[in-house]
Amino acid sequence: MTTAPIVRTVEELRRHVRAWKAAGEMVGVVPTMGALHEGHLSLARRARKECERVITTIFVNPKQFNNPDDLKKYPRTEEADAALLATVPVDLIFAPQPEEVYPDGFITTVSVGGVSEPLEGRMRPGHFDGVATVVTKLFGMTMADRGYFGQKDWQQLQVVLRLVRDLNIPVHIVGCETIRETDGLAMSSRNVRLTPEGRAKAHVLYEAIMAAATDIRAGQSDRMAIREAAEAIRAAGFDRVEYIELRDAETLMPSDDPARARRMLAAAWLDGVRLIDNIPV
Repeated sequence: MTTAPIVRTVEELRRHVRAWKAAGEMVGVVPTMGALHEGHLSLARRARKECERVITTIFVNPKQFNNPDDLKKYPRTEEADAALLATVPVDLIFAPQPEEVYPDGFITTVSVGGVSEPLEGRMRPGHFDGVATVVTKLFGMTMADRGYFGQKDWQQLQVVLRLVRDLNIPVHIVGCETIRETDGLAMSSRNVRLTPEGRAKAHVLYEAIMAAATDIRAGQSDRMAIREAAEAIRAAGFDRVEYIELRDAETLMPSDDPARARRMLAAAWLDGVRLIDNIPV
């Protein structure tokens, strides 16, 4: 099994991409911050099915961390990541240094209003500016035709969709289903930081919001169903529930209109690890 070449510079990356484009090949990109798991690989496999060429980017983006400790603790596992990507396989891994992405004098920020403001935007100020800025750069660097993102980060997916729509960026965005552990916990690079005891109860986050969604569909009030979900999560031993909200799936504004697609989104802390999840309602 041969690992894909790892390139560090935009110049080298574009040399590969220009050759592919000259041959009429479609290029897909899977942006990641590394510490890859089955969720990331599912995105790469989807890209592999739909594109002649697949690039996976591995870049721990300092601009989307509002906590310096979080940035420092974020796992860097490039060698293991490359081995996993060889199983797909992808054609190229783009793993630049921070100064390649943000050279001296870099002063531009891409900010998406509306969908970026509630929920994660409220809890993590500046986070989505960092996401929007790096995604815009990665699209420009890779010159990709299609971009693959997981639905686990539902709000991030809506930010990226709005970004490409508003700025006429010629990239088709593909949102892929959340990949879960056998007990329902959404796969995340953060899960490895849970203690064994925490990991044994982490699935309750998913179970509680699933139960709330079922109750809402059966006619229970949104507020009561959400309150019961929060109580179940706290009773399981979570440190705290940051939010559980029922929102319009596209705009992320509060919604009590069952005729529109809605999403229940949640964030809670366990073992000092922040877990997020979301499901359709």
